[in-house]
Amino acid sequence: MSAITAAAVKELREITGVAMMDCKKALVECNGDLEEAKEFLRKKGQAKALKKSSRETREGAVGIRFNETQSSGAIVKLACETDFVARNDSFQALLQSLGGQVLFQGSESLLEQQLVDGGGTVQDLINGKVAELGENMQLLDSARLEVKQGYVGGYVHMTGKIGVLVSLETEEACKNPLLEQLAHDLAMHIAASPAEAVREDQVDSSLLDKEREVFSAQARESGKPEEIIAKMIEGRIKKFLKEICVETQPFVKDPQKTVNQLVKEVSKEIGVGIRLESFIKYQF
Repeated sequence: MSAITAAAVKELREITGVAMMDCKKALVECNGDLEEAKEFLRKKGQAKALKKSSRETREGAVGIRFNETQSSGAIVKLACETDFVARNDSFQALLQSLGGQVLFQGSESLLEQQLVDGGGTVQDLINGKVAELGENMQLLDSARLEVKQGYVGGYVHMTGKIGVLVSLETEEACKNPLLEQLAHDLAMHIAASPAEAVREDQVDSSLLDKEREVFSAQARESGKPEEIIAKMIEGRIKKFLKEICVETQPFVKDPQKTVNQLVKEVSKEIGVGIRLESFIKYQF
Protein backbone atom coordinates (compact mmCIF):
# COMPACT_ATOMS: atom_id res chain seq x y z
CA MET A 1 0.00 0.00 0.00
CA SER A 2 1.24 3.49 -0.87
CA ALA A 3 2.30 5.66 2.07
CA ILE A 4 -0.33 8.29 2.92
CA THR A 5 1.45 11.62 3.22
CA ALA A 6 0.32 14.62 5.24
CA ALA A 7 0.37 16.64 2.00
CA ALA A 8 -2.09 14.23 0.37
CA VAL A 9 -4.42 14.40 3.36
CA LYS A 10 -4.24 18.20 3.32
CA GLU A 11 -4.98 18.34 -0.40
CA LEU A 12 -8.06 16.12 -0.02
CA ARG A 13 -9.16 18.24 2.94
CA GLU A 14 -8.87 21.44 0.86
CA ILE A 15 -10.78 19.91 -2.05
CA THR A 16 -13.61 18.42 -0.02
CA GLY A 17 -13.88 20.37 3.22
CA VAL A 18 -14.11 17.04 5.07
CA ALA A 19 -12.33 16.48 8.40
CA MET A 20 -8.63 15.56 8.27
CA MET A 21 -9.12 12.16 9.94
CA ASP A 22 -11.89 11.25 7.52
CA CYS A 23 -9.67 12.31 4.60
CA LYS A 24 -6.87 10.10 5.87
CA LYS A 25 -9.21 7.13 6.28
CA ALA A 26 -10.51 7.64 2.74
CA LEU A 27 -6.98 7.72 1.31
CA VAL A 28 -6.04 4.57 3.24
CA GLU A 29 -9.13 2.80 1.91
CA CYS A 30 -8.30 3.92 -1.64
CA ASN A 31 -4.55 3.17 -1.49
CA GLY A 32 -3.67 6.85 -1.75
CA ASP A 33 -5.67 7.54 -4.93
CA LEU A 34 -7.07 11.08 -4.64
CA GLU A 35 -9.94 10.69 -7.11
CA GLU A 36 -11.04 7.39 -5.63
CA ALA A 37 -10.88 8.92 -2.16
CA LYS A 38 -13.21 11.72 -3.27
CA GLU A 39 -15.71 9.14 -4.55
CA PHE A 40 -15.30 7.13 -1.36
CA LEU A 41 -16.31 10.16 0.69
CA ARG A 42 -19.32 10.74 -1.53
CA LYS A 43 -20.43 7.17 -0.99
CA LYS A 44 -20.11 7.69 2.76
CA GLY A 45 -22.97 10.18 2.57
CA GLN A 46 -21.07 13.44 2.27
CA ALA A 47 -21.94 14.04 -1.37
CA LYS A 48 -23.82 17.28 -0.87
CA ALA A 49 -21.03 18.85 1.15
CA LEU A 50 -18.45 17.74 -1.39
CA LYS A 51 -20.48 19.01 -4.30
CA LYS A 52 -20.57 22.51 -2.84
CA SER A 53 -17.10 22.66 -1.32
CA SER A 54 -15.58 24.47 -4.30
CA ARG A 55 -18.04 27.36 -4.18
CA GLU A 56 -16.79 30.69 -2.89
CA THR A 57 -17.84 31.73 0.60
CA ARG A 58 -17.83 35.51 0.70
CA GLU A 59 -20.65 36.02 3.19
CA GLY A 60 -21.15 34.76 6.70
CA ALA A 61 -21.59 35.82 10.31
CA VAL A 62 -19.84 36.03 13.66
CA GLY A 63 -21.34 34.47 16.77
CA ILE A 64 -20.46 34.64 20.46
CA ARG A 65 -21.41 32.54 23.46
CA PHE A 66 -20.69 32.64 27.20
CA ASN A 67 -20.73 30.31 30.18
CA GLU A 68 -23.24 30.92 32.96
CA THR A 69 -20.99 33.18 35.04
CA GLN A 70 -19.51 34.95 31.99
CA SER A 71 -16.01 34.16 33.18
CA SER A 72 -15.46 32.59 29.77
CA GLY A 73 -16.61 33.44 26.26
CA ALA A 74 -16.23 31.99 22.77
CA ILE A 75 -16.34 33.63 19.36
CA VAL A 76 -16.75 31.95 15.97
CA LYS A 77 -16.46 33.22 12.40
CA LEU A 78 -18.38 31.08 9.90
CA ALA A 79 -18.57 31.76 6.16
CA CYS A 80 -21.25 30.84 3.65
CA GLU A 81 -22.16 31.83 0.09
CA THR A 82 -25.00 34.32 0.54
CA ASP A 83 -26.17 36.86 3.09
CA PHE A 84 -29.61 35.24 2.94
CA VAL A 85 -28.25 32.03 4.47
CA ALA A 86 -26.04 33.96 6.92
CA ARG A 87 -29.22 35.46 8.41
CA ASN A 88 -31.07 32.13 8.40
CA ASP A 89 -32.16 30.85 11.83
CA SER A 90 -30.64 27.44 11.15
CA PHE A 91 -27.27 28.99 10.26
CA GLN A 92 -27.42 31.13 13.40
CA ALA A 93 -28.20 28.02 15.45
CA LEU A 94 -25.10 26.39 13.97
CA LEU A 95 -23.04 29.40 15.05
CA GLN A 96 -24.32 28.96 18.61
CA SER A 97 -23.53 25.23 18.56
CA LEU A 98 -20.01 25.94 17.37
CA GLY A 99 -19.65 28.62 20.04
CA GLY A 100 -20.69 26.12 22.68
CA GLN A 101 -18.14 23.64 21.38
CA VAL A 102 -15.33 26.21 21.59
CA LEU A 103 -16.53 27.31 25.03
CA PHE A 104 -16.16 23.81 26.47
CA GLN A 105 -13.42 22.25 24.33
CA GLY A 106 -11.37 25.18 23.03
CA SER A 107 -10.55 25.94 19.40
CA GLU A 108 -7.58 23.65 18.77
CA SER A 109 -8.27 21.17 15.92
CA LEU A 110 -11.89 22.28 16.15
CA LEU A 111 -13.13 20.53 13.01
CA GLU A 112 -11.83 17.18 14.25
CA GLN A 113 -13.27 17.52 17.77
CA GLN A 114 -16.03 15.18 18.87
CA LEU A 115 -19.21 17.14 19.58
CA VAL A 116 -19.78 17.78 23.28
CA ASP A 117 -23.33 16.48 22.96
CA GLY A 118 -22.32 13.47 20.84
CA GLY A 119 -23.28 12.68 17.28
CA GLY A 120 -20.00 12.86 15.39
CA THR A 121 -17.42 15.56 14.81
CA VAL A 122 -17.71 19.31 14.35
CA GLN A 123 -17.02 18.79 10.64
CA ASP A 124 -19.92 16.34 10.50
CA LEU A 125 -22.16 18.97 12.06
CA ILE A 126 -21.14 21.55 9.44
CA ASN A 127 -21.53 19.04 6.61
CA GLY A 128 -25.05 18.30 7.79
CA LYS A 129 -25.88 22.02 7.70
CA VAL A 130 -24.38 22.29 4.19
CA ALA A 131 -26.73 19.52 3.07
CA GLU A 132 -29.70 21.18 4.79
CA LEU A 133 -29.19 24.75 3.55
CA GLY A 134 -27.60 23.98 0.17
CA GLU A 135 -24.56 26.24 0.48
CA ASN A 136 -20.88 25.73 1.06
CA MET A 137 -19.70 26.75 4.54
CA GLN A 138 -16.21 27.31 5.92
CA LEU A 139 -15.21 27.71 9.56
CA LEU A 140 -12.78 30.63 9.27
CA ASP A 141 -11.77 31.30 12.86
CA SER A 142 -12.62 30.65 16.49
CA ALA A 143 -11.24 31.52 19.91
CA ARG A 144 -11.99 31.55 23.62
CA LEU A 145 -11.30 34.15 26.32
CA GLU A 146 -11.30 33.47 30.07
CA VAL A 147 -10.74 35.49 33.25
CA LYS A 148 -9.76 34.34 36.74
CA GLN A 149 -11.81 37.14 38.30
CA GLY A 150 -13.92 39.57 36.37
CA TYR A 151 -16.16 39.40 33.36
CA VAL A 152 -16.08 38.40 29.70
CA GLY A 153 -18.49 40.43 27.58
CA GLY A 154 -19.14 40.89 23.92
CA TYR A 155 -21.06 42.48 21.13
CA VAL A 156 -22.25 41.35 17.71
CA HIS A 157 -23.42 43.98 15.26
CA MET A 158 -27.02 43.48 14.20
CA THR A 159 -25.90 42.30 10.74
CA GLY A 160 -23.62 39.69 12.29
CA LYS A 161 -20.71 40.94 10.21
CA ILE A 162 -18.68 42.15 13.21
CA GLY A 163 -18.27 40.44 16.57
CA VAL A 164 -16.08 41.25 19.57
CA LEU A 165 -15.17 39.49 22.82
CA VAL A 166 -13.66 41.51 25.67
CA SER A 167 -12.09 40.27 28.92
CA LEU A 168 -12.05 42.45 32.03
CA GLU A 169 -9.92 41.23 34.93
CA THR A 170 -10.81 42.57 38.40
CA GLU A 171 -8.73 42.68 41.58
CA GLU A 172 -11.44 40.76 43.40
CA ALA A 173 -14.61 38.90 42.52
CA CYS A 174 -17.21 41.34 41.20
CA LYS A 175 -20.67 40.93 39.69
CA ASN A 176 -21.64 44.60 39.54
CA PRO A 177 -23.98 45.47 36.62
CA LEU A 178 -21.70 48.42 35.85
CA LEU A 179 -18.89 45.94 35.06
CA GLU A 180 -21.18 44.10 32.66
CA GLN A 181 -22.19 47.36 31.01
CA LEU A 182 -18.54 48.39 30.68
CA ALA A 183 -17.66 45.14 28.94
CA HIS A 184 -20.53 45.60 26.51
CA ASP A 185 -19.65 49.25 25.84
CA LEU A 186 -15.99 48.40 25.24
CA ALA A 187 -16.93 45.61 22.83
CA MET A 188 -19.14 48.06 20.91
CA HIS A 189 -16.29 50.59 20.89
CA ILE A 190 -13.83 48.03 19.49
CA ALA A 191 -16.34 46.93 16.85
CA ALA A 192 -16.52 50.52 15.60
CA SER A 193 -12.81 51.33 15.87
CA PRO A 194 -9.53 50.43 14.10
CA ALA A 195 -8.39 48.44 17.13
CA GLU A 196 -5.24 46.31 16.90
CA ALA A 197 -4.28 45.92 20.58
CA VAL A 198 -5.24 47.06 24.06
CA ARG A 199 -1.94 48.87 24.63
CA GLU A 200 1.37 49.54 22.93
CA ASP A 201 3.28 46.54 24.30
CA GLN A 202 0.76 44.22 22.63
CA VAL A 203 1.21 45.60 19.09
CA ASP A 204 2.82 43.17 16.67
CA SER A 205 6.34 44.34 15.83
CA SER A 206 5.88 43.40 12.17
CA LEU A 207 2.97 45.84 11.93
CA LEU A 208 5.14 48.62 13.36
CA ASP A 209 7.99 47.75 10.99
CA LYS A 210 5.63 47.99 8.04
CA GLU A 211 4.25 51.36 9.15
CA ARG A 212 7.75 52.68 9.89
CA GLU A 213 8.77 51.73 6.35
CA VAL A 214 5.81 53.61 4.86
CA PHE A 215 6.39 56.66 7.06
CA SER A 216 10.09 56.66 6.17
CA ALA A 217 9.37 56.73 2.43
CA GLN A 218 6.89 59.58 2.89
CA ALA A 219 9.23 61.59 5.13
CA ARG A 220 12.20 61.32 2.77
CA GLU A 221 10.15 62.90 0.00
CA SER A 222 10.22 66.09 2.07
CA GLY A 223 13.95 66.49 1.44
CA LYS A 224 14.58 67.32 5.10
CA PRO A 225 17.82 66.33 6.93
CA GLU A 226 18.04 62.77 8.29
CA GLU A 227 17.86 63.82 11.95
CA ILE A 228 14.62 65.70 11.24
CA ILE A 229 13.27 62.76 9.24
CA ALA A 230 14.01 60.41 12.16
CA LYS A 231 12.00 62.63 14.51
CA MET A 232 9.15 62.84 11.97
CA ILE A 233 9.03 59.05 11.71
CA GLU A 234 8.95 58.52 15.48
CA GLY A 235 6.27 61.18 15.82
CA ARG A 236 4.14 59.39 13.23
CA ILE A 237 4.67 56.03 14.95
CA LYS A 238 3.52 57.48 18.30
CA LYS A 239 0.41 58.90 16.63
CA PHE A 240 -0.24 55.56 14.90
CA LEU A 241 0.02 53.66 18.19
CA LYS A 242 -2.37 56.07 19.87
CA GLU A 243 -4.88 55.47 17.06
CA ILE A 244 -4.79 51.65 17.09
CA CYS A 245 -4.44 50.94 20.83
CA VAL A 246 -7.82 50.76 22.54
CA GLU A 247 -6.76 52.34 25.84
CA THR A 248 -5.70 55.60 24.19
CA GLN A 249 -8.61 55.88 21.75
CA PRO A 250 -11.42 58.40 22.37
CA PHE A 251 -14.40 56.42 23.64
CA VAL A 252 -16.99 56.30 20.84
CA LYS A 253 -19.95 57.13 23.10
CA ASP A 254 -18.10 60.03 24.76
CA PRO A 255 -15.07 61.23 22.71
CA GLN A 256 -14.13 63.70 25.47
CA LYS A 257 -12.60 60.81 27.41
CA THR A 258 -10.29 57.95 26.45
CA VAL A 259 -11.14 54.31 26.95
CA ASN A 260 -8.55 54.14 29.71
CA GLN A 261 -10.22 57.05 31.50
CA LEU A 262 -13.60 55.31 31.18
CA VAL A 263 -12.24 52.11 32.73
CA LYS A 264 -10.75 54.09 35.63
CA GLU A 265 -14.05 55.92 36.19
CA VAL A 266 -16.04 52.68 36.39
CA SER A 267 -13.36 51.11 38.58
CA LYS A 268 -13.63 54.02 41.05
CA GLU A 269 -17.43 53.91 40.98
CA ILE A 270 -17.68 50.21 41.84
CA GLY A 271 -14.68 50.24 44.17
CA VAL A 272 -12.78 47.46 42.41
CA GLY A 273 -9.67 47.61 40.25
CA ILE A 274 -10.42 46.77 36.60
CA ARG A 275 -7.97 45.92 33.83
CA LEU A 276 -8.95 45.65 30.17
CA GLU A 277 -6.86 42.58 29.48
CA SER A 278 -7.58 41.51 25.90
CA PHE A 279 -10.10 41.34 23.09
CA ILE A 280 -10.84 39.36 19.95
CA LYS A 281 -12.46 40.97 16.93
CA TYR A 282 -13.75 39.14 13.86
CA GLN A 283 -15.44 40.75 10.89
CA PHE A 284 -16.49 40.16 7.30
